[in-house]
Amino acid sequence: MSKLLPLVIDLENKKIVIFGGGAVGERKAKLFQGADLTVVSKDFTCALRRLKDEGCIKLIESDLEDIKIESIIEDAFLVVPATDDLALNSKIAAMAKRHKILVNSVDRVDDIIVPSIIKRGDITIGISTLGKSPAMSKFIRKKLERIIDEKYADMVRLQGEIRALLKQQVRDPKLRKRILWDILSDEEIWQSLDDYEKARSMAISKWSDTG
Repeated sequence: MSKLLPLVIDLENKKIVIFGGGAVGERKAKLFQGADLTVVSKDFTCALRRLKDEGCIKLIESDLEDIKIESIIEDAFLVVPATDDLALNSKIAAMAKRHKILVNSVDRVDDIIVPSIIKRGDITIGISTLGKSPAMSKFIRKKLERIIDEKYADMVRLQGEIRALLKQQVRDPKLRKRILWDILSDEEIWQSLDDYEKARSMAISKWSDTG
């Protein structure tokens, strides 16, 4: 059985090639924005053309002959076969694998599975059923989105700031850990996060009281 491990990967400056300029290719392009991103197709959605005009992605119009595919995927970090032709998708995936390039297929489990994602500031939560039930991934995401609100992102920011201060002023790592946990567990601080500076002052006060 394949060993699948959830990872967070920095895609900046990594070459990603998406084959397919329709709705699925558009969704994948929006997901992978920030990478060195190229979309290859005979035609493209209006949103993809707009992303190209904004300088976010490159577009290559191609009839996807084998020799063109080989040249386009050269040096790619990830290839995404997202055309409406399953046989073509399989062929593109096989070519990428021959070149030791990672593949994210839209119609089967492959090297990389893109989870259903929740983002709140610096918090990223990925939910996956390993391709068995995308509907369940979406169902869980919608439930968690009601729980993980923007206050969680503010708490991450607060923890980061207080942690940096503690590293400068508290030598005992166990005490630093306890102070951060006490802040994280304080309901009054959580309730004050609508006013970030007030919550920050309360957190510093708790640290001072501890010291």
